[in-house]
Amino acid sequence: MSFTLQPLAPARPNRCQLFGPASNTKLFAKMATSDADVINIDLEDSVAPSDKDAARANAIEAINTIDWGSKYLSVRINGLDTGWWYRDVVDLLEQAGDRLDQIMIPKVGCAGDIYAVDALVTAVERAKNRSKPISFEVIIESAAGIAHVEEIAAASPRLQAMSLGAADFAASMGMATTGIGGTQENYYMHREGQKYWSDPWHWAQAAIVAACRTHGLLPVDGPFGDFSDDEGFRAQALRSATLGMVGKWAIHPKQIALANEVFTPSAEAVQEAREILQAMEDAKARGEGATTYKGRLVDIASIKQAEVIVTQSEMING
Repeated sequence: MSFTLQPLAPARPNRCQLFGPASNTKLFAKMATSDADVINIDLEDSVAPSDKDAARANAIEAINTIDWGSKYLSVRINGLDTGWWYRDVVDLLEQAGDRLDQIMIPKVGCAGDIYAVDALVTAVERAKNRSKPISFEVIIESAAGIAHVEEIAAASPRLQAMSLGAADFAASMGMATTGIGGTQENYYMHREGQKYWSDPWHWAQAAIVAACRTHGLLPVDGPFGDFSDDEGFRAQALRSATLGMVGKWAIHPKQIALANEVFTPSAEAVQEAREILQAMEDAKARGEGATTYKGRLVDIASIKQAEVIVTQSEMING
């Protein structure tokens, strides 16, 4: 282990982040009673330019009047290349109460983007004597964002999470696809007359996970665009979870249960993790630094892996 230790990510469930446009107020009550851990009220891509001001007002009213229970409540502001984002921040922090937990910043390309939003947020918080500091989640959805992913992850103590926005990322990279997440028809290997599809998002996800784990953030997989393909969503989510991501976006209500299923450790996995921890406790009592469990080596690294599973389960259930 390096002398510089990795800080822990925030200890909160983040299995599913449910998105809904702030221009559609009928969705808010349903979002509040859903099984999603995080609610993202959207002011950006899902809201037409002519509706931006009304959508912002809708979001503020919803934050102040709806019972969101224990959900982590977030609003995605407009991009820093627009004329809307500063008003999003100011109005949200001046008019919405302390129930708002987080601002999601889209299309982040460098640490300076975070600095700009942080400076404005801090000024409004101080002016209005807000008692609860606002956290940030950023979306990596450009070539610049992935190139600067580690400096972005280290840009502000407000940062808690980082997501991959597949659609804009693909466009920025010039990828030959219109798919949002999942395997792509022409991204395959060929052997002995068979096609084998690999994952074009793997390298970007791995880079995000590494940056997040280095700086104590929650790495999150973004949208999967095909609402009709449950198995495709599940497969993408399983790959993301295997890489170390903690959750995934839902851009349709039917995706909530799928995300929760994948990112909730199974009872079998939790039981095995507890047995591994007990096996190591028994080994330490015998003065041994390693042991075997079901025919495989168990050592200090195994403990860390098992502790992740047990901690995640306890956090979700608790």
